[in-house]
Amino acid sequence: MVRRVDPKVDEAIETLNMRDSPTRRRLIAGAGLVSATAAASALISACSSSSSVANAAGGSGAFPSGVPSWQFWFVNHVTTNPFFVPTQYGFADCAKLLGIPTPKWTGSANSVAAQMTAQINAAVAAKAAGIATVLTDSTSFTTPVANAMNAGIPVVSYNADGSVTKGVPDIGTNRLCYVGQALYTSGEQLGERIKLAVPTPGDVVIFISTPGQANIQPRYDGAAAVLTPAGYTVAEVATGATTPPELPAMKAYLVGHPSVKGAFAVDGGSTSFLAQALKETSLSIPNGGFDTEPLTISNIASGATDFTIYQDPYLQGFLPTLYLYLYNISGGTIVPPDTDTGLSFITKSNYSEYNLDSRYQGSTTALKYLPRPAGAISNPLATTST
Repeated sequence: MVRRVDPKVDEAIETLNMRDSPTRRRLIAGAGLVSATAAASALISACSSSSSVANAAGGSGAFPSGVPSWQFWFVNHVTTNPFFVPTQYGFADCAKLLGIPTPKWTGSANSVAAQMTAQINAAVAAKAAGIATVLTDSTSFTTPVANAMNAGIPVVSYNADGSVTKGVPDIGTNRLCYVGQALYTSGEQLGERIKLAVPTPGDVVIFISTPGQANIQPRYDGAAAVLTPAGYTVAEVATGATTPPELPAMKAYLVGHPSVKGAFAVDGGSTSFLAQALKETSLSIPNGGFDTEPLTISNIASGATDFTIYQDPYLQGFLPTLYLYLYNISGGTIVPPDTDTGLSFITKSNYSEYNLDSRYQGSTTALKYLPRPAGAISNPLATTST
């Protein structure tokens, strides 16, 4: 016989997040209780007196009781882009660890700064406990970020931190810190890698979803700064802020330029379509780009794409959430640090760990433990401590 769960018991289970606990089973069965409904009501009543604070049992237990249920906001520039799937898992996992609500995910689907600033203003009006946003240029966000900070709402940036001109940053806001890749430097490294892949200077193309955007334009600029003085002719070709137009745009360029010696990209969506674009235009040339969309990793595994540069999108969700929490819980004394989330090359020789189903790469919703490979940890000698 299927046991009917009393609605009050079900409410307690959901309210107190006990879906998988022994207490849940006791509430459903009524084992050892005078009344499961009464017990559930008592639990909810006890919890309601402190409903504005996080459940101490919900977090790691390392922080004091009485912490407010801080609601953070993430204001993104391309909310539907697959690159940011692991970012969303990152902030959800961090929030669960800390025992606070999952941050809101909002912004623009097409990298429209006005839509993003409107959402920052909405977060301020809603008295958000903290805001993480992508600074896609150095002018649009100056006032809204200042308004948030003036209202006592901490703001951090992630993925992009204003404009970069010839390696010189122009951030344009008084945000607390940046969490993401050193973008111009990553572009320079892309340029050096292209020189290895295409040793004889000639025509190369670098695809870019949204030219001028501060999260990817510095990469192109860094690569061009390396390649142009070395005798390469570099074409910058836009593919679009969303994924549907990217493949057609790439194919159209390649059909019109069959003599190009290499095809590369500075964003995850364009990189993921490189192999298909080349195959469908009957070109077999070196290619590579950025990020670890599942299709990109599959292409590296098959040898269809030569390399990709990893910047860890999961950390770009996890760390801003952690930093905002620590800033709030410490009375503003733990000021979050600028954090470089990485610049590493993934090739056929080391792709396998990134090809496993995991939330860290956005390839599954499942919470999974991934054991590290046995043996020595391969890492080059450190060259900087900043």
